[in-house]
Amino acid sequence: MNRRALILSLLALGSASFVGAAWYVKRQAPLESAQSLVSEGNEVLVRPYSPVLGPENAPVTIVEFFDPACEACRAFHPIVKDLLAQHEPAVRVVIRYTPFHGAASEEAIRILEAARMQGVFEPVLEAVLREQPRWASHGSPQPGLILGIAVAAGLDAEAARTQMLAPHVVGILNQDRADVEAVGVRQTPTFFVNGNPLDPFGDVELRRLVSAEVAAVQN
Repeated sequence: MNRRALILSLLALGSASFVGAAWYVKRQAPLESAQSLVSEGNEVLVRPYSPVLGPENAPVTIVEFFDPACEACRAFHPIVKDLLAQHEPAVRVVIRYTPFHGAASEEAIRILEAARMQGVFEPVLEAVLREQPRWASHGSPQPGLILGIAVAAGLDAEAARTQMLAPHVVGILNQDRADVEAVGVRQTPTFFVNGNPLDPFGDVELRRLVSAEVAAVQN
């Protein structure tokens, strides 16, 4: 068991609401490729269309490469929310879609984008992650359940069926896939804080990096 797997296992054991943390390895691009992109100031990490949690103009930006079907993303979501609350209003989270788990991930992303159009992104995100064990089983995923879960959280299903197929949603998916490839993301979640990659990965390390960036902008 490597360090990331150990960290996620401990997170899972520490909370009865989570079923166990795991990650999905997509490709073997080195993290150094991401560091070089950041050092060049490439906009590949943050796109103007990306969902934002927290204040739009916060001086500290956490970029999360996120797959709604990823158990580790589900496990880290309360940590991300805690960081937003702890450092309000200095921190925001920019979500980059990373559909490593195929059709189920893409269906969830399309529904999240419909929820964003309807102004119910955050409650639908919470519901999708809370019910993830129902629809995102990696052995037998059931993406058909996601719409009903989202509707229970406030989504208008009739409008969503059209919104999910909107050309700009397809464009978001395509651009985020291209950026995932360009940055070299190979697992979810992958975090950057003000352009700095979280390496090594971990709960403590993420909190430490965010705190350091907040302190830097407040001095």
